[in-house]
Amino acid sequence: MLPLIGLFALGIGVGVFGTLIGAGGGFILVPILLLLFPNQNPSVLTAASLFVVMMNAGSGTIAYARMKRVDYKSALLFSLATIPGAVLGAVATSHVERRAFDLVFGALLILVCAFLLIFPERKVKRAAALHKSAHTKRTITDSAGTTHEYVFDLRLGLLISGFVGFISSFLGIGGGIVHVPALSHLLDFPVHIATATSHFILAITALVGTLTHLVQSRGAFEWNLALPIGFGALAGAQLGAILSNKVHGAGIIRALAGALGLVGIRILFMSAR
Repeated sequence: MLPLIGLFALGIGVGVFGTLIGAGGGFILVPILLLLFPNQNPSVLTAASLFVVMMNAGSGTIAYARMKRVDYKSALLFSLATIPGAVLGAVATSHVERRAFDLVFGALLILVCAFLLIFPERKVKRAAALHKSAHTKRTITDSAGTTHEYVFDLRLGLLISGFVGFISSFLGIGGGIVHVPALSHLLDFPVHIATATSHFILAITALVGTLTHLVQSRGAFEWNLALPIGFGALAGAQLGAILSNKVHGAGIIRALAGALGLVGIRILFMSAR
C-alpha cells in the first residue's frame, strides 16, 4: 500500500489526465491498482476506482460548466440510458475471476487505442446530409465565445450509452474511454464538447455504479484507498480542465490513444504470466 501522500499524488495525476481527455481517469487507475494489489478481488478495486471516477468527474464537470462546454440536454438523456447498464455491470463484476477480468480489460483498451490511432480526427459530415428528422441539432457557445454546431443521431447515442454504462461499472473505468471516441467519431460532437459532456455523464454513471457496489458488498468498502485518491482527483480535475484550453482536439485524442495502448499491453502481459 502506498502512503497517504502517495495515494493523494496518484489521485492528482489521475484527475489531471482523466479530465483533460474526458475519460474520468479510471482507465489509468484500475491498471495501477491491479499492479499494486495483484491478489485482490476485481470487485473491490473497481468499486474504489468508481468512487474516484465519481469525484473526479464531478469536479471536472464543475470546471467545464464554467467554460460552458457541457451539452446538458444530451448529457441528461445519455446518463439515463447508462443507468441500467451501470447496475448490471457492477453486479457482473463479482462473478468474474481475476484472470478473465484482466484479459477483457486489456483487450478493450488496445481495441479502442487502435481505432483512435487510425481515425484521430473526427470527420465532420456535410450539414445538408445531416438535417433529417432522425437527427438532433445542437448549438453551444462556450465562455471563450466559440460557437460549436453539430448534428447527431440521438437514438444511436442512447444505444451507445447503454453499453457504456455496463462497461464502466464492470471494469471500474467510468466509461469515458468509450464515450469520448463515440461522441466525437460516431455522433460528430466537437472534441472539447465531447470531453466536457462525457464528464457530466461519468459523474452520474460512476455514482450509480458505486452505490450498486456498496449494496452488493453490504457496505464493505476500501475507504482508506479510495478517499485519498479521490481527494487528489478533485484537485487534479480542476487543473486538467484548465489544460484542456491549451490542447488541440486531435492532441487530446492521440494522448488518449497512447495511454490506452500502453496500459492495455501492460495488463495483457500481466494476465499472461
